[in-house]
Amino acid sequence: MPRQNTVYVKEDVNNKTEEEHEMKKYDIGFSKREFSKVTGTLIWYYCICKRETWLMARNISPDEDHELLDIGRFIHEHSYSRKEKEIQFGNMKLDIIENANGTIIVEEIKKTSKFIESSKMQLLFYLYELEKNGITAEGLLLFPEERKRERVVLDKEKRSKLEAIIKDILRIIIMDKPPEPVKINYCKSCAYAEFCWA
Repeated sequence: MPRQNTVYVKEDVNNKTEEEHEMKKYDIGFSKREFSKVTGTLIWYYCICKRETWLMARNISPDEDHELLDIGRFIHEHSYSRKEKEIQFGNMKLDIIENANGTIIVEEIKKTSKFIESSKMQLLFYLYELEKNGITAEGLLLFPEERKRERVVLDKEKRSKLEAIIKDILRIIIMDKPPEPVKINYCKSCAYAEFCWA
């Protein structure tokens, strides 16, 4: 039987009869459980490579000894050492959160600005998730190796674009097979390369 994208979700109530009457249709077309599978990391990968998104969503690990992953981890661990890092919020790991004159700033550390659009969408996803939990925040991308910063704000247009991306990620991760590989510049440095071109 083909899977339908519109899923009805039962609210948390004890009485089964009430449960049957308390069905809620989520306007994004997927259940809360499915929606929670989307992470900032998947958003980042999606903006680079749809196949990589599918692999990551299936917990298929890349080459953990890949040189660029090591460099990325090192930069993350040793940059902005005076700030508290890795704050867990729901299914998100936020690099840094600061309060600047009453404004909450979510900061994301990146190795390079080469993939700045992907990085922006990942940070917008964090702002979107915080907003859904009643927290208004702004974002700041940090590129310590380049001594560069980029402010990120979630507005109506970006929210709409992000919701379309989330919906497409959910479509991709329920596919039985990954999307076909597409050769792009990123492939040269991708830790998943052996899954596509071996």
